[in-house]
Amino acid sequence: MEGRKALRRRIRIWLVVFIIGLVLSGLTAFPLTTEIRWADELLRSDASPLAGHLPGLAEWIGRVREGLEATDAKYPFLLYGTDWLAFAHLVIAVAFYGPFRDPVRNIWVVDFGIIACAGIIPLALVCGPIRGIPFYWQLLDMSFGVFGVIPLLVVRRMIKRLEAYELAA
Repeated sequence: MEGRKALRRRIRIWLVVFIIGLVLSGLTAFPLTTEIRWADELLRSDASPLAGHLPGLAEWIGRVREGLEATDAKYPFLLYGTDWLAFAHLVIAVAFYGPFRDPVRNIWVVDFGIIACAGIIPLALVCGPIRGIPFYWQLLDMSFGVFGVIPLLVVRRMIKRLEAYELAA
């Protein structure tokens, strides 16, 4: 009985970590122009050790800033797409309340998350070159799927153990 309770608690902790990651990813997509301006200013600052060591990154962030600011000034409605991206992250985070509440019954949400994490990789590899995204940035994008799937795989394994406990009871 106590093992099942501890397992549920660990499942919930891992799910909260994943949910927080989704929420933070979503919230950071709203102020995109401001964030990229900050990143550009930080990279170009005399105090930044990165600009000298990563000139390609500084150049890329500067280009992204220029594009976002021009788009925001002339065609702000295009940035509405990133608002929807942010909203999607928040909605997906809410879906994980199901396995938080009843992990065994809602394991399908975890499976959905695993599939979504796997889908990030072909999306980045196909759409990145089409959109002119540097490969190192595609790797960064793919890392969200790679690092995102880790807590989900851990949770899935624990849910299967919890299911075995419940079937044995």
